[in-house]
Amino acid sequence: MAKRDTNDAAGYVRLREAIVHGELAPNQRLVEADVSSMFRLTRGAVRSALLRLEHEGLVERAPHRGARVRQVSEHEAVEILQTRAVLEGLAARHAAVKRTDAEAAELETILAEQLAALEREDLLGASDVNARLHARIIELSGHETMQRLVRGLKSQTVRFQFRTILIAGRPSQSAREHGAIVAAIVAGDPDEAERAMREHVDRVAEALGAVIEPPPRASALG
Repeated sequence: MAKRDTNDAAGYVRLREAIVHGELAPNQRLVEADVSSMFRLTRGAVRSALLRLEHEGLVERAPHRGARVRQVSEHEAVEILQTRAVLEGLAARHAAVKRTDAEAAELETILAEQLAALEREDLLGASDVNARLHARIIELSGHETMQRLVRGLKSQTVRFQFRTILIAGRPSQSAREHGAIVAAIVAGDPDEAERAMREHVDRVAEALGAVIEPPPRASALG
């Protein structure tokens, strides 16, 4: 029984990673027999994994059509970011209270890595460091319920990760926002840490919203 539980858990992780990292595309059908063969899992492990992933919002099922990778719309991605702003603000608040001196120094090091990547004009590298900084702050919060919720939300929006970093002026603005977040956590100021994080993630949501829904052109009479 324990071995079966271990196999089911491993199958879930492998299938989840394939969806999150784009190996399985949005709207791609997930036929049990095909998934079983692809990942060398039992049909039971596949069914268990699909059920868990459906609860996480990564898979959807329709009557007579089976399961498929759920496609997150751009508008939903903006809503997810708005929700993350509240949750990650809570993470920053708790991190500011709980962080040790060594952990504060670690955040400053990660921030310096992001600045160095931007100086090299390595935008994708800077985006990766950005994700690592957020993940570390969430981890330092020690807030397990918030961590679980954010992990689920982030997994649904991975394909949008690089969209805003490519907007002119956004990388440097993001670095300044991160600087304010880290400074507040290092200073042990929970109110400012929460405010800075919420403002940062809200601005990311606004930037993504502007990309997917640009303002209308002025009319000839305007």
